[in-house]
Amino acid sequence: MATIFTSFAPIASIRPISSSAPSSSSSHLLSHRRRSANAHLTSNGRLVVHCSSEMGPTSEPINLREPQMSSMAPFESSRPSYKWQRVLLKVSGEALAGDHQQNIDPKVTMAIAKEVASVTRLGVEVAIVVGGGNIFRGSSWAGSSGLDRSSADYIGMLATVMNAIYLQATMESIGIPTRVQTAFRMSEVAEPYIRRRAVRHLEKGRVVIFAAGTGNPFFTTDTAAALRCAEINAQVVLKATNVDGVFDDDPRHNPDACLLDTLTYQEVTSKDLSVMDMTAITLCQENNIPVVVFNLSKPGNIAKAIKGEKVGTLIGSTSISTMANAS
Repeated sequence: MATIFTSFAPIASIRPISSSAPSSSSSHLLSHRRRSANAHLTSNGRLVVHCSSEMGPTSEPINLREPQMSSMAPFESSRPSYKWQRVLLKVSGEALAGDHQQNIDPKVTMAIAKEVASVTRLGVEVAIVVGGGNIFRGSSWAGSSGLDRSSADYIGMLATVMNAIYLQATMESIGIPTRVQTAFRMSEVAEPYIRRRAVRHLEKGRVVIFAAGTGNPFFTTDTAAALRCAEINAQVVLKATNVDGVFDDDPRHNPDACLLDTLTYQEVTSKDLSVMDMTAITLCQENNIPVVVFNLSKPGNIAKAIKGEKVGTLIGSTSISTMANAS
């Protein structure tokens, strides 16, 4: 039995045409150009298809379904775009104390909760690191009554857990789903810190509060903030303090001190500015994490900082500082 090879012109396409009335798009195409196709076997057994039209032979494939451009405008999300999509907010223990009449001021925690709620509902992912200086500061107590530095720091870590649980309760009272993760296990009161779990919480719109610092003595909660920021791929560290930002001199002693809008990491280290400890600022520099220092006590500042609006002092690389000055 002879083997028959079939070959089609690469430029032709044949579709079966129904005997029913053609569609409007097909009728329009056929009225524009009548086409016919014929086929024959060559001497070597190949099937050859020729396609022609009233306008002469064509090299275009027959396609009765011309692509239609949709008249609908491209879909655009109504969610506004902010400078930061995932942020880490560092709240010092002293800031939680408010007017210092008690260790934790409920008005301060409620103000923080409401401002964080206003931005999480816009889709911004927020993680928080809390300090513990309003209850116990390890570096201040080390050496007292034979208390060594490591033990003092561990007590300070427990103080941050107290603040975290209080802040969590305040946030959940106004409907913000919140999780507390501690650097060492306290499974009865909080989750252990697991990076992938923390990221998943953020992706689901929950606020994650990191407590107990890094879990190691001799490291501050500022360093913990820089470390957690790098781990969860947050875009900025927002350091909430009791001052408006970084000044060129101590504003408590010099009323003419000027607020600095931008600083580079090198300027912070070379001028020995007390923004963050050197370990924290170096970690931010190595991972190119900008730091925004702003006043927590001014209403609206937290929301402005999280949205990326200009507030306080921006610390970053030379390029970041240049762009901030240009804006």
